[in-house]
Amino acid sequence: MTDRITRLRDDLIAWFERHQRDLPWRRRRDAYAVWLSEVMLQQTQVVTVVPYFERFLARFPTIADLAAAELDEVLSMWSGLGYYARARNLHRAAGIMAQGGIPTRAVELRALPGLGPYTAAAIASFAFGEAVPVLDGNVARVLCRLEALELPDDQNLPDLKQRAEVFLDRARPGPFNEAMMELGALICVPGDPRCLVCPVAKHCRAHALGLEKRLPLARVRIEKKPLHLACGVVRDGDELLLIRRAEKGLFGGLWELPSVEVDPNAPTIDVKRALQKIGLDARSAKPIATVRRTLTHRLLTMALWDCVATSKTAWREGRFVTEADWPTLGLSTAMRKALEKVTTATR
Repeated sequence: MTDRITRLRDDLIAWFERHQRDLPWRRRRDAYAVWLSEVMLQQTQVVTVVPYFERFLARFPTIADLAAAELDEVLSMWSGLGYYARARNLHRAAGIMAQGGIPTRAVELRALPGLGPYTAAAIASFAFGEAVPVLDGNVARVLCRLEALELPDDQNLPDLKQRAEVFLDRARPGPFNEAMMELGALICVPGDPRCLVCPVAKHCRAHALGLEKRLPLARVRIEKKPLHLACGVVRDGDELLLIRRAEKGLFGGLWELPSVEVDPNAPTIDVKRALQKIGLDARSAKPIATVRRTLTHRLLTMALWDCVATSKTAWREGRFVTEADWPTLGLSTAMRKALEKVTTATR
């Protein structure tokens, strides 16, 4: 161990103890709160997660409560956070832990549904004090700058894992890991880090070389792919037909208007034929409304067609619901917008 790393640990944890954000999951250090917060924070900003976390814990205060809940209610409470497989995996893992208890080591936690290396390490170190490093996007960026690593952080994972092990404060693994994450979130931010107020700037090799704004090198950006859906609006009085999506894939397990992917340039006749293949007969000459949403990896367009159902065998689970039922169902934000468009168009 070098004096540099020892001093860095002390400076970082001292800064964290003075400047850490007051976040609801930091007010209770139990494994359930840590687990829930870390899953919610995957691909989601803190400001978005806080109200969801508080509502979720109010409704499911213990793992046993979550395990006993219906999946639809869990998905409904998750609606708007995206990446709905996280909610399904939370529910499955809660069922396992309600029976067998909460694992205390990262290697055991990884056996639970939806828990990868990062989340398992976070729970083990924050809740149980296991000396394992946490390596998320913020920590990877901090390490790349501390060590002046030239490759993009996503191409440097084996090296970063080794360096994370070296930097880890094994006497204080939880506070150190949280401090590294907080540093990346507040100070060592992408693009233009706040080096003037950084508690470890004097230990940072990128800063010493004047490379802090250039490192880590930018990742290759993934272009968002367009996804065009024709959605059938089937009415029965003031009720609308919704079907449940398959568990895997986009919006897995959520409820939606019956839909089929179509070519954006397809003529109306081809769209109607596509709807017929899923048991729907389009009655309108054109869509009654269109909804557009930008997802993480997709540009989603949903054309809403007034339809009648000609077959009930094209989907595995369907039901007619009223607007009052929506809060009890797992609906994506995009589908909620689509349903609002339908109700607005019919008033």
